[in-house]
Amino acid sequence: MPLDDAAVGFVLRLGRALHMYGYTAHGLEDALGQVAARLQLPDSQFFATPTFILAAFGAQEQQRTHLIRVEPGDLNLGKLAALDDVTDQVVDATLSPLEGSAQIDAIVASPARYNRLVETLAYGFVSASACRILGGGYAEILMSSIVGLITGVLAIGSRGVRDAITVFPFVAAAIAAFVVNAVGARGFSVSTSTTVLAGLVVLLPGLSLTLAMAELSSQHLIAGTARLAGAFTVFVGIAFGVALGTQVARLLFGAAPNLPAVPAPVVTLWIALLAAPAVFSVLLRARPRDIAAIMGVSVLGYGGAQLGAHLLGPQLGGGLGALTLAMASNLYERWTSHPATVTLVPGVLLLVPGSIGFRSFSLLLEQQVVVGVDAAFTMTMTAISLVAGLLLANIFVPVRRR
Repeated sequence: MPLDDAAVGFVLRLGRALHMYGYTAHGLEDALGQVAARLQLPDSQFFATPTFILAAFGAQEQQRTHLIRVEPGDLNLGKLAALDDVTDQVVDATLSPLEGSAQIDAIVASPARYNRLVETLAYGFVSASACRILGGGYAEILMSSIVGLITGVLAIGSRGVRDAITVFPFVAAAIAAFVVNAVGARGFSVSTSTTVLAGLVVLLPGLSLTLAMAELSSQHLIAGTARLAGAFTVFVGIAFGVALGTQVARLLFGAAPNLPAVPAPVVTLWIALLAAPAVFSVLLRARPRDIAAIMGVSVLGYGGAQLGAHLLGPQLGGGLGALTLAMASNLYERWTSHPATVTLVPGVLLLVPGSIGFRSFSLLLEQQVVVGVDAAFTMTMTAISLVAGLLLANIFVPVRRR
C-alpha cells in the first residue's frame, strides 16, 4: 500500500511544531502514533529526544525514515491549543492533510500573542506573586518585582542573540543578586535570599526537572537523562551567578544583612495565588479565553498541595496537589475538548521544586555540604512525588484519546 505523502508531511510538521512548543518525548511519540494511525499510515514508528525526532513509515522492508533536527523551544500554550484544533479537524476529515500542513505552517509563523511590554511586566508580576507565596513582606515584594522586571528586560532583549541562551541564566542571576545586595547594604531592609529567589523564579528549571522525572518514569531514558542534565546545568549557572553578584556587591558596598522576612497580610497571599497563574499564562502565551480556567485549576492544585503537606508532610504533599491538578486538567479536556496541557502546565509551575534546588546549590557553594545535600534530596523527593501524582491522575481520569 503506497504511503500518502500529504499525510506523512502533516505528521512530520506536527511533530516538529509540538516539540518546538513544549511536548515531552513520550507525549510526542504517543501523539504522533495516534495521528498516524488515524491517517491510515501503517507500521509508523517514532522516536523523540530533546534534539531530534526520528519518524519511520511503512513496512520494514519498504520503510521510509525521516530525521528532523529540532532545538528545545519555549512553551507556547496558545499555539499548542491551535495545533490541537487543527489535528482534530484533520483526523476527523474536515480538513485534508495538505490543508492541515498549511495551517500548521501558519500557526508556527504567526506573531507573538502578547507584545514585549506586556511580557516584561508579566516577569515583574510573577516575581512579586512568587515572593508573597514564599513568605515575603511588602519590602521583599517591591524589590523582587523590580528584579523580575530587570530579568524580563534581559530575557526579551536577548531573544535572537546567538548563544545568549547559554549565558543568560548566569548573567541574569548575577545582576539580580548584585542589585538586591547593593540595595540591602545601602539600608533598604529586605530578606536578600527570599528577594533574589523570587526575582529569579521564572528562570528556575523546576518544570524541566519534573518533566525529566516523568520521562524517566516512562522509561524514556535518553530524553529524561538529557533533560535532567540540562536542568542541573541551569541550576549550577544560576547558583554561581548569584554567588558572583553577591560577592561583587559585598566588595563595593559591604555586606547586606539577610533579615528574616515578615509575611504580608493573608489577603495578599490570596491575591498572589490568583495573580501568579494569570501572569504565568502571559509568559506561556496562553489564549486570553483560557486564563480563567487556568486560574481556577491552578488554585485547586495549590489547595491540594497544602492539604497534602498537612496530611503527608511537605515532601509528599506535592503529590496530592499534582494529582488534584492533573485530574482537574483532564476533566477540563473532556468537557471542553481543549488540551489538558493548557491548564496543567501553569498549575505545575506553582508546585515544582525549583526553589529547593536553587537553595541546595547555593548552600553547596557556601560549603554547607550537609544542609545542601539534604535540600537536594528534598528537591528530588518532591519532584518524584509530583510525577507520581501526575501519572496516577491519568489512571483515575484518563484523557480523551484522539
